[in-house]
Amino acid sequence: MAEPDISDIERRMDGALEALRKEFQGLRTGRASISLLEPLVVDAYGSRMPINQVGTLGVPEPRMITVQVWDKAIVSAVEKAIRESNLGLNPSRDGQLIRVPIPELSEERRRELTKVAGRYAEQARVAIRNVRRDGMEMLKRMEKDGELSQDEQRVWHDEIQAITDKHISAVDELLATKEQEIMQV
Repeated sequence: MAEPDISDIERRMDGALEALRKEFQGLRTGRASISLLEPLVVDAYGSRMPINQVGTLGVPEPRMITVQVWDKAIVSAVEKAIRESNLGLNPSRDGQLIRVPIPELSEERRRELTKVAGRYAEQARVAIRNVRRDGMEMLKRMEKDGELSQDEQRVWHDEIQAITDKHISAVDELLATKEQEIMQV
């Protein structure tokens, strides 16, 4: 009898968790982190380039991010990308160095960020459940095709459900940690 590809299901669920971690890194907690600016793209040289391909990102102090732009011609494009990123940041230019101060978060903004974190977590849960659904459909197909008996299908069903539960609880833990981090003054 054939066995379903459980490792693929687990790999895809791990991918959803990793995507959530990346999303959470971009959520501001009042501390400077280059991961805040890494998703930004800059209109440079006639195309859209990631910000880390036009300059060096740094965190010289806890509430400041710097971008050392390599080419003078695109300093204003980098500054514009940061300003229009909807991150609530106000960069200041000093030659080819752009300083991005990270402002204190207000209580209202903290609550808003916890709601955003909740939405990210729900997207991750949905992605994990979609992988689970694909796995269950694969089991049903295999049983229908005679590759699995009903008992084997039930065993694999329980295995996939256990993996799903483990990943959903990991999402919940990540969310709780991020919410605590955001609300910390």
